[in-house]
Amino acid sequence: MMLGVGWLGFYPQDKSTPLTFTSPMQSELTGSKSAVSNAHTLGLSFSYFLDSNWAVEAVLGIPPKFKLDGRGTLAAIGRLGEASQYSPTILARYNFLDSRAALRPFVSVGGTYVWYDDIKLTQTLQNAVGGRLGQAPGTSGTSAKIDGKFAPVLNAGVQYRIDDRWGVSFSLSYVKLKTKAKLTTRSNASGATVGTAESGLTLDPIVSYLSVNYRF
Repeated sequence: MMLGVGWLGFYPQDKSTPLTFTSPMQSELTGSKSAVSNAHTLGLSFSYFLDSNWAVEAVLGIPPKFKLDGRGTLAAIGRLGEASQYSPTILARYNFLDSRAALRPFVSVGGTYVWYDDIKLTQTLQNAVGGRLGQAPGTSGTSAKIDGKFAPVLNAGVQYRIDDRWGVSFSLSYVKLKTKAKLTTRSNASGATVGTAESGLTLDPIVSYLSVNYRF
């Protein structure tokens, strides 16, 4: 068994579809785009070696917080919002070379389930969406939900053995991830829904993981 603690970096290779209002009318905000920031957090991994080459690895992390900024016709708004991401990952890992080798490359394949929490939209975006729906500033509020998704993960890296117990490793993962952000605007006075909108997000992040490992 091997426990790892280190630093996770998330680097989205993102693109988005235009913001599209789905009620009370169908209307696309032409040229609207968004961009997702990079994020970093503390990571934790646990590996169980089935033999000298094969292992099953679980990777978790403190949920990183991503920022979402407007692009295209939304650029004038600037910051659109932020959200925390949860993405526990399971990998089947193959380690090359002999188990006593100081330097061992490895490849992994697996999957993750990604979901989002603590989603906050800026007041500037809420006013813009409300205005598009005929609401005066401050008379409505907009909330967002981002769909959770299963996603495949490809991973490759290298591990350096310091001694029988300690080592360090570095890996890069590619996650094929598409999701959808759904916005709901409600009247502050009555709570009634006055409009909905959505935008497709392709994130496809590259994830780096640098860790210190301890073998049991």
